[in-house]
Amino acid sequence: MVLDVPTLLVVSIFVTAVLGLLLIFAWIQDRSIQALGWWGAAYLVGGLSAGMLSLQQFISSPYLIDFASALLFVACGMSWNGARAFDGKNVRPFAMFAGAIIWLVACQIPGFADSSIGRIVVSSLIISNYTLFTAFELWSGRSEKLNSRWPAVIVITLHGVVFPSQVPLTMVLPGDRIAATLSNGWIATLAIESLLYSIAAAFILLEMAKERTERVHKEAALIDPLTGVHNRRAITEFAKQILSRDVRPTKPMAIFMFDIDKFKSINDRFGHPVGDKVIRLLAATAKKTLRQTDVFGRLGGEEFAAFLGNTDEKGAIIVAERVRLAFIKAADVVDGIEIGATVSIGVTFTTNYQSEVDALLSRADEALYEAKNAGRNRVMIRSEQNLQVAASSIVPDLSEAAAEPVTTH
Repeated sequence: MVLDVPTLLVVSIFVTAVLGLLLIFAWIQDRSIQALGWWGAAYLVGGLSAGMLSLQQFISSPYLIDFASALLFVACGMSWNGARAFDGKNVRPFAMFAGAIIWLVACQIPGFADSSIGRIVVSSLIISNYTLFTAFELWSGRSEKLNSRWPAVIVITLHGVVFPSQVPLTMVLPGDRIAATLSNGWIATLAIESLLYSIAAAFILLEMAKERTERVHKEAALIDPLTGVHNRRAITEFAKQILSRDVRPTKPMAIFMFDIDKFKSINDRFGHPVGDKVIRLLAATAKKTLRQTDVFGRLGGEEFAAFLGNTDEKGAIIVAERVRLAFIKAADVVDGIEIGATVSIGVTFTTNYQSEVDALLSRADEALYEAKNAGRNRVMIRSEQNLQVAASSIVPDLSEAAAEPVTTH
């Protein structure tokens, strides 16, 4: 079957233009992902390049081909910058135009314009390098768990490897057969491969953007906007995941309830902005003290909760005391104002990993209530048997213990 190159160019023009407009439209719908704008513009510039190349059958001008090729290299550079922008890196305008500049300078060298091998080698290497750099940029951002990232890396890498395959072909063919071979079959094959790559890449990139948007929205729904920690919904969901694990820990689960003492008075005396800073201080203090595997977040107002899996009573109490003492120090003076804020902490435990989250929070809240009644600024425990005890009855010297490394935590 004979493949008609001009027809393929016309198809490529329309396909890349449509894909470019699709990416631009997606960017307009979600301006937070600037990469979509870069990729959309790259497709449109690539389509313009294909359109100019298709005119060579009507306009016989080497300058037209040279400029069209330069535009194609700019489009590749824009795609690379789009990959950088997708992962929050700075774009590099000069590097984006570097390929086009190299090409246009090379075209001024005597003999280069008439050298099929030279033109093929240079153009192939420029496109291949930009493509592989694009794949590398996406690969380097793999710490963000996007399922569609790996197909994007694989597809783009394969294109970067396949495209320069025409170079060795030019090295083995006689000079008079290069142009005939490339025009009759190989260029058509590369055109089809490039067209299929463009379609696949566009839809994978769109999927990446969609996946990120969904992840951001999901995380936003689980994050408290004031403190940046989990909200009540997230605490409940993640605690349920811990409780539903098939492998049961050898130690109990500890549940904390934190409440800033006399918080209404802080707001009334110093204003809500200061009150908000005190809330953020407690969130930061607790988050710094707890493990990354612990579930911690804000229930609402000045109340916080935490679920510490596989933690015994002594370890949990020492951690609670560390939070309490660290918060006293952090919230003593806020913005040059003596606040002297303190926190009361209620702690409970469970060895029954079938327990309901709300029931555990309720029991921890009862311990917190007892800490308030006992004078605030202290840790109180409600055992699994529903017995109320002071933290000091389990760990007598809390100040000294809280300063020591916790091996049981």
